[in-house]
Amino acid sequence: MQIHPLIETSAALAEFVDLIKGSDFIAVDTEFMRENTFWPELCLIQVADSDHAAAIDPMAPGMDLQPLLDLMVDNEDILKVFHAGGQDVEIIFNLTGKTPHPIFDTQIGQMALGQAEQVGYSNLVEAWIGLQLDKGARFTDWSRRPLDKRQIDYAIGDVTHLAKIFPMMLKKLVKTGRGHWLDEEMEKLADPANYTLDPEKAWQRIKVPTRKPEVLGRLKSLAAWREREARNKNLPRGRIVKDETLADLAAHPPKAQEGLGSVRGLSATWKSNDIGGRLMDAIAAAKPLAKEDMLDRAARGPGLGKEGALVADLLKLLLKIRARELNVAARLIARSDELEALAANGRSDDIPMMQGWRYDVFGHAALDLVEGRMGFAVKNGKLVMSEIDTATASEV
Repeated sequence: MQIHPLIETSAALAEFVDLIKGSDFIAVDTEFMRENTFWPELCLIQVADSDHAAAIDPMAPGMDLQPLLDLMVDNEDILKVFHAGGQDVEIIFNLTGKTPHPIFDTQIGQMALGQAEQVGYSNLVEAWIGLQLDKGARFTDWSRRPLDKRQIDYAIGDVTHLAKIFPMMLKKLVKTGRGHWLDEEMEKLADPANYTLDPEKAWQRIKVPTRKPEVLGRLKSLAAWREREARNKNLPRGRIVKDETLADLAAHPPKAQEGLGSVRGLSATWKSNDIGGRLMDAIAAAKPLAKEDMLDRAARGPGLGKEGALVADLLKLLLKIRARELNVAARLIARSDELEALAANGRSDDIPMMQGWRYDVFGHAALDLVEGRMGFAVKNGKLVMSEIDTATASEV
């Protein structure tokens, strides 16, 4: 594989894109900083196919990333390969309004091959090519210039190794017949809806111990206000107001701006400054949360009750057994909230585990357990599932 020098000009980038645009796949990684900003600051892009690899400096003066971005989001003939690529995809979406497609994530691929649900990149590299990575540059400040050789070598390694691993992983997935299991997961990763930040939905990320419509309505208004303030100032949300302070303000709103001076988490200047005035405007504009919004939020955690909780525990045990038998990560088959929904409500065809391959390998057995046609047994020291003769079965 040819490792190209650090690309710092638009002409060099255009030339590199011409070299790789006919490839079947490209491995992609990014280095970014977001500790002090709302929007992630893109500092480096690494790209490799089977024959070429390079790091691109998006911070270089006059750099035009458009040829590379077009390749990412508009070229459907090239598969874009990431590892744990959610944040990388987010950055590309922020730059283009589109997501890379088609896409493959090797962290998700590992789940179909029996590996841990959140396998790290260094563990992936060691498992597939037996190489232990130097992590010395892992926490570097990627925004500082110039970048030294060690930093660049470290960054390019993320895609050169990935470009070697992906064909091996794909071959094994094809051999096991599980490649199609991942189609839905990859489409979810590429769904633009995951990266569209709607200020009116920002409140849903904040935990509050109440279901009162007036409190949640104020929280919705305050969270939307904070989202816009953070975007406009390009500051982290918590740098504007922390979640717990927003929740406290929603539950106990001051009657006048002067009261902000005594709110825990706000400085005394809020009682008279402009941002404090805008916060009070958000409180004043709040309306009780609409009924349909309340229902959507409450639907996330169905009330199980004591018996339902026991059924959910049995379903989780069944999932562990099936995952062990299949040698696949349990989370790829079903999630806890799906199991709890089945335990609480019985059969529901819109639950992912009751559809497609998930139903074939697990959903039907879960349904049999819930409806009394299957139970647990111990055979040769192993916990297994066995059919129940409903004609002779009795309650204990």
